[in-house]
Amino acid sequence: MSPALHELGALALVEGYRRRDFSPLEVARSLLDHVARWEPQLCALYAFEPEAVLAQARASEARWLRGEPLRNAQGLSLDGVPATLKENIATQGTPVPLGTAATELRPATEDAPPAARLRELGAVLLAKTTMPDYGMLSSGLSSFHALSRNPWGLSKNPGGSSAGAAAAAAAGYGPLHLGTDIGGSVRLPAAWCGLFTLKPSLGRIPIKPPYAGRVAGPMTRTVEDAAVMMAALAQPDWRDTTSLPAQDIPWLQAREAQDLRGLRLGLMLDAGWGLAVTPEIRAAVEAAAGVLERAGASVALMPGFSTRAMIDGLDRFWRMRSWLDISALPAERQAQVLPYIRAWVAGGAQLSASELFHGYSQMAALREAAVAACQPYDYVLSPTSPVGSFPAEWASPINDPLRPFEHIAFTLPFNMSEQPAASINCGYDADGLPIGLQIAGRRFDDLGVLRLARAYEQLRGPQRPWPVPPEADADPASEAQTPTLIRRSNPLANRGRAGYR
Repeated sequence: MSPALHELGALALVEGYRRRDFSPLEVARSLLDHVARWEPQLCALYAFEPEAVLAQARASEARWLRGEPLRNAQGLSLDGVPATLKENIATQGTPVPLGTAATELRPATEDAPPAARLRELGAVLLAKTTMPDYGMLSSGLSSFHALSRNPWGLSKNPGGSSAGAAAAAAAGYGPLHLGTDIGGSVRLPAAWCGLFTLKPSLGRIPIKPPYAGRVAGPMTRTVEDAAVMMAALAQPDWRDTTSLPAQDIPWLQAREAQDLRGLRLGLMLDAGWGLAVTPEIRAAVEAAAGVLERAGASVALMPGFSTRAMIDGLDRFWRMRSWLDISALPAERQAQVLPYIRAWVAGGAQLSASELFHGYSQMAALREAAVAACQPYDYVLSPTSPVGSFPAEWASPINDPLRPFEHIAFTLPFNMSEQPAASINCGYDADGLPIGLQIAGRRFDDLGVLRLARAYEQLRGPQRPWPVPPEADADPASEAQTPTLIRRSNPLANRGRAGYR
């Protein structure tokens, strides 16, 4: 059976428009019908305006009919292709709540770099996607947005902080979704939702505001669609002071599987700290490594390289930074931040200057350890997360604000080292929930990571079908029944109505 229009990849959509097999307006209508069936359960979207989506699609259709689709200097067009952006990536005129009811809502004055690049190519921006308070959680829990859920199981968490982006991609809300990542925020939800994602090298995709470890990364169902997003977004922008210089990278070569013969792969199954890897996840990652080894790569076990001292230092630094931000708010707004986050940041009030400086220094220590440990290998394989998805209502896999980072031991180091790292589905647990394989490369070898992931994508065999919307009379035991399509259309009317206080 042929896929529905909204299920087609970005390049297939562009080719269909070029051949006039279908139009951007037909695709938009197909997608909006699909979203209407899913969104009341998933609560993945923010600032969703169906009429604005249709208006963008009509404008795109007119450009195609004139033979004048929007393109970039390299000839890439995304004219009429649906896309979403995480809500902390500013779009002009839309407030940026940062996932929390504590934010004073003001319309953004300009598009952030990723939004600008997508608009320049004619992409149809379906909506923004939800996130937890300040992006501080690997969860879909938010004091501003309704509780986001995992399409693979509505009682489960999609992960975060790119929660809505992961849920939207897994549910088939079009081919292109963009999240952000400072410790695993695209890779963890991608793993728990069965997606492909790339956390690029720092500065590869310009973003605003930039800061240590923060990147934007594509979240898609396929490696090809992620490569298309890289071709669109990996363009310098002066507003990001970490932005890498212009480089002619043939991103679409990622559609071609990398020759694995002679590749040296490290296999890390113990990060050195954090939660133990579950037997199911360990077996799935080992099986993935075996697939690559049989195709010609050499695989060697490597020890973990990060330590409890490193993560405790980072924890202290981030607590202080967040405590300073939140404690500066008026008391009534502080009270609107999730209790879990308030409990975590409270420890920042007691830190000394020496503890803060030592904590900050651990970013450099972790960076040096990661680069040195990866040096003998072309790429490093590991679990993306040591554990599977968890209850939708929880803030983290162990739901303990005193131990908030136990699940990010495999992902965090590659933010600090600025290395590219991807997550790709490599199996399913006993409950049918996805398991993620992380593939990390040397700094700036983003294309190599994509191509190795593409090789594995071709070798791993058939995947389970993507989730489909539940029946209209289904009864998920939660606020997921809220009529999101109506309530989310006006972001200024949304605050304070949903979530966990």
